[in-house]
Amino acid sequence: MSTNHSLADLRKDYKLASLGKRDLAADPFTQFGKWMDDAIKAELPEPTAMNLATVGANGRPSARIVLLKSFDANGFVFFTNYDSRKGRELAESQWAALTFHWVELERQVRIEGHVIKADAAVSDEYFNSRPLASRIGAHVSPQSEKISSRESLMVKFAAATAKFAVTPGGPPRPANWGGYVIVPEMVEFWQGRQSRLHDRLVFQRQFGGWHIERLAP
Repeated sequence: MSTNHSLADLRKDYKLASLGKRDLAADPFTQFGKWMDDAIKAELPEPTAMNLATVGANGRPSARIVLLKSFDANGFVFFTNYDSRKGRELAESQWAALTFHWVELERQVRIEGHVIKADAAVSDEYFNSRPLASRIGAHVSPQSEKISSRESLMVKFAAATAKFAVTPGGPPRPANWGGYVIVPEMVEFWQGRQSRLHDRLVFQRQFGGWHIERLAP
């Protein structure tokens, strides 16, 4: 049996739960919090992992997994190197999309919105809460750039470790590293259902509030 044929035969019927308008909170942030709590309580391996999709000036999309670090009524926050590919693309388009996939719960959340940088104080606070090795890594890694070898990176890391070992307070936050806030215009909650007739309920931002609609699966 060929690999392609065996992949086509892989199927799972979703039947853990359902999702109706009566089940939803009045705003997407409260609803997201409920689902995030469920994912954490279920002890999923990476409940905060999310696919971040961006688009460059050439119109080509790119995507990668990053970790959600906080959220509130202002948006969804993650941290990265501003000079990385995603940082450059966010600066160019100022729009992004997020997807959470909690496969064990048969759930997805899709988010689309515009992007702003987090306040410097927010970035400073989170950076200073990170393990020392992670803070040093942020200084030595030219994220998304070509490097000659892993060994060259580790040499830089060792030198920076020796330098910051005697620096009061440890390494400061690099100027090119910090947070982004995805301010949502759309948040969709997807609950898997039998026969591929999934429940899809979407919050759309309208006139300063949220309008809820059901989408066909």
